[in-house]
Amino acid sequence: MSFKHFKLKNFIIDNLSSNGIKTPTDIQGKTIPYILDGRDIIAEAKTGTGKTLSFLIPIFNNLSPEDKSLQALILAPTRELALQITSEAKKLAEGTKINVLSIYGGQDINAQIKKMNNGIHIAIATPGRLIDHMKRGTVDLSTVKQFVLDEADQMLYIGFRNEIEFILKHTNKKRQLLCFSATIDSKVKKISYRFMNEPIEISLKENDKTLDLINQRVIKATDRWKKEALFIELDKTNPFLAIIFCRTKRRADKLEAEMTEHGYLCNKLHGDMTQSARQKVMQSFRDIKFQYLIATDVASRGLDISGVSHIYNYDMPENAETYIHRIGRTGRMGNDGEAVTFVAPRDENLLKEIEKTIGYGIEFSIHEHKKKEENRPKKSFDKTHMKKLRKVQKFGNKNKKKKK
Repeated sequence: MSFKHFKLKNFIIDNLSSNGIKTPTDIQGKTIPYILDGRDIIAEAKTGTGKTLSFLIPIFNNLSPEDKSLQALILAPTRELALQITSEAKKLAEGTKINVLSIYGGQDINAQIKKMNNGIHIAIATPGRLIDHMKRGTVDLSTVKQFVLDEADQMLYIGFRNEIEFILKHTNKKRQLLCFSATIDSKVKKISYRFMNEPIEISLKENDKTLDLINQRVIKATDRWKKEALFIELDKTNPFLAIIFCRTKRRADKLEAEMTEHGYLCNKLHGDMTQSARQKVMQSFRDIKFQYLIATDVASRGLDISGVSHIYNYDMPENAETYIHRIGRTGRMGNDGEAVTFVAPRDENLLKEIEKTIGYGIEFSIHEHKKKEENRPKKSFDKTHMKKLRKVQKFGNKNKKKKK
């Protein structure tokens, strides 16, 4: 099947093709026809399966560029995910008069208002900043024809239920509501059915192969030895690009300082940083200016960085769903990946919960603790490795241009 099968507008097919996207993924093939037909849907599929284009493609197909009113609203739980969706939307909008705006906290609100006054067709927003605009009267949701809840489970998990209901109550009741998420539980269904009209439920949970592309391993390590175990693993594998997840901002700060001291080229990403600082870090990571991104779970949703070969759970996630979202930052769009999780004795019950959720046991790796951390020699940063990484990226970009 190709995208022509859906009888889309020519500019959509052309822009997809210019970005190297020729055929729809499973979730796109199953959801796009229903969305084009105007049906409300609840769609469940793991990360890296192409959910974002599943709703963006039909939204663009249904837009009227001549109408300057807000026609589509996409609600996301985090700034990072909102920016990621905006990036994909702007690729589809290339060469058209369709205006796309991301609305999130940390930006100059007056600059957002100015852009909205010029006419916005699609808004990608986080709940808090959107409600701020609603109360100011600077955004009108009555004209919205298509409303997307992206990563709905995560929005409910981090406490946005009241905000979601407030926003939904201020939209036109005839609008189309699309709910996408990696996991659909009873809470998501409850809020969805309350505001939906006979929704179609689509789940690729059983057939999704994303996790099959990720080699998962567990390393047993006490908190005292965990840093040493991580350093041994990094030296042994020397990953292409890697994300290291920590439980708290303080833990991320401490690990980033210690890794820098030992010669690893790294940077951190967490919620205490300003949005501009977070964006600079992400752009530097995309440009392969450093090898290791040390992040809290603010980065586990919506991050789509090509070339992330390894995920390290330095600290165990809070639950099985977060584990799946974390490791989903690698093994994306058909590529292989590796996920290594460091498990302390107190984490073993959570590990069993994760294994039960994914349906199989995770392989154990054994590391011998041969020397004390304080006697460990500092790593001499391998500049040659980073040069090789940039050459690979440059080669990939050239290939993309040739395809165009």
